[in-house]
Amino acid sequence: MSFIPLEQVVKEFEDNSKNVKHRVIVCNDTGCIANGSLRVYDALLAEIKNAGIDVDVVLRKGEKQDVYLSSSGCQGFCQRGPLVRIEPEGILYGRVTPEDAADIINLTLKEGKLIERLGFVNAKTKEPCFKEEEIDFYQHQQRIVLRNRLIDPESLDEYIANGGYFGARRALTEMTPEEICQYVIDAGLRGRGGAGFPTGLKWKFTLASPGPKKYVICNGDEGDPGAFMDRSVMEGNPNAVIEGMMIAGKAIGADEGVVYVRAEYPRAVKRMNDAVKVAMERGLLGDNIFGSGFNFRIRIMEGAGAFVCGEETALMASIEGKRGMPSPKPPFPAQSGLYGKPTVINNVETLASVPFILKEGKEKYKSLGTESSAGAKTFALTGHVANTGLIEVPFGTTLREIVYDIGGGVTDNAGNVTGDTFKAVQIGGPSGGCLVPEMLDMNIDYESLKTTGAIVGSGGLVVMNNQTCMVRIARFFMQFTQLESCGKCVPCREGTKQMLALLDDIIEGRATAETLDLLEEVAKATQLGSLCGLGKTAPNPVLSTLRYFREEYESHVFKKICPTGECKALARPEIDPEKCKGCHVCAKNCPVEAISGTIKQPHTIDADKCIKCGACKAACKFGAVKGM
Repeated sequence: MSFIPLEQVVKEFEDNSKNVKHRVIVCNDTGCIANGSLRVYDALLAEIKNAGIDVDVVLRKGEKQDVYLSSSGCQGFCQRGPLVRIEPEGILYGRVTPEDAADIINLTLKEGKLIERLGFVNAKTKEPCFKEEEIDFYQHQQRIVLRNRLIDPESLDEYIANGGYFGARRALTEMTPEEICQYVIDAGLRGRGGAGFPTGLKWKFTLASPGPKKYVICNGDEGDPGAFMDRSVMEGNPNAVIEGMMIAGKAIGADEGVVYVRAEYPRAVKRMNDAVKVAMERGLLGDNIFGSGFNFRIRIMEGAGAFVCGEETALMASIEGKRGMPSPKPPFPAQSGLYGKPTVINNVETLASVPFILKEGKEKYKSLGTESSAGAKTFALTGHVANTGLIEVPFGTTLREIVYDIGGGVTDNAGNVTGDTFKAVQIGGPSGGCLVPEMLDMNIDYESLKTTGAIVGSGGLVVMNNQTCMVRIARFFMQFTQLESCGKCVPCREGTKQMLALLDDIIEGRATAETLDLLEEVAKATQLGSLCGLGKTAPNPVLSTLRYFREEYESHVFKKICPTGECKALARPEIDPEKCKGCHVCAKNCPVEAISGTIKQPHTIDADKCIKCGACKAACKFGAVKGM
């Protein structure tokens, strides 16, 4: 099938867009949907029709229309969802409800008035703002993978109108496989799935492997707690993933691709399937693409949700219908991968970065980031931070810029922005490590993070305040990896189980000095002896928190006190001032003189002196002693 020239698609889309007076874009990413964006979409459509305004949910060809109502993928600022964007004015409203629909139509669309309650309060001026360039969360970002966040994910024409498939056409019709591989190497693109291996070099190795049949696999099995970057890209811009796979296919000599998506992402699965179907119908996939003689087809496969299937050999076993368990390497997938054929595996974000490089040029891509970590990286910013959501920043951006400029500062457990309460950031999910206050001005890139014992990982950033118990955080990630271990190798199967048991001993008050030594010993043994990346990186949160928060572990073990009070068995001892009558009986019974106070006045306990023997609690007739 011959495809309409890309330039013609661009011209037709732009001409049709000029006939639209207003475009209203509702974010229908999973996050905004959870907050009710589908109901907002329906309410807006109903209100526009009730107002007698000419509206359509498709872009008409050659006809004037007052309002074009469309959906988009993730617009980033999940904290403020549901988000509604109004073009051409560039107005952005947040936390929109169905009840706001009438005001949006009658005030903004009809009269051009802004709705103050739907604006974003600027952290510096404390004034409401309505444009991305005025909003702190957006000001400090530079987007490559997320640059098309406002397009209709189901519109192939709009993707093309925003530069889509021009990179693929260049690669397929003007470049040899060797040239493509070298071009991506020169651009400095590194794998965004965690390891950071040079993408073009991986393609070059696969190209060099002999054999008439090769495969491209897109790893969409995103399983890190708190991470949703790949899901958002597949939901919001599926054609970028397809285009990246086409270019990779030409680079290595493959004619078939597989997108492996976890089943917990039904919307991403549907969007990818729909995009592949349309691309086939329009001649962008199939035989003789762009008249180049290159043939390429893609199929979508749903994974069963096993975290270990994010590891490439386990992923390939799952595609082949086997149990998802890792295999020893070598041979590497570039030599013998899917069905024993040379295979290249890249994650969603890596592949979605490739079209930009081929269209805009390697120099432009390499101009972002650092010398060794080129380009930009998406992060899922979550936790104790004012502005949570999906962000994209160039490598080399500091942690301080992310947490305070984009994130808007650290919050307490009630969600209020506080002062200097930053404690740590967990980066890289269960495979990552902690970044502490002394690292706030460190550049976020592959090499800098390696020196701290952390990794970029897939891009999860969980911010924690000083009310967070780091031992419990280590236990949370260890419980996750222990449950997700496939059990094939002894170091991972038994090591994660034993580390979890030791962490339980610590937070429940049963630990001794030997517990800490054994925990560190088991962690290092698991790291060295495990078969795949899951086991090798599972100890990272434990080793990282032991490295930077050892005094917190020691408080749990030797003082039997959790400094934050999150471990109930080790809560800090204290006296409730409202219940205390000042009888002084508790002080008389304390063997270490940890209780002070005057008669008939509330008493206090010095938690550092207290040995938690319980004598005071037993003596108190008013139930004023807590944390014993």
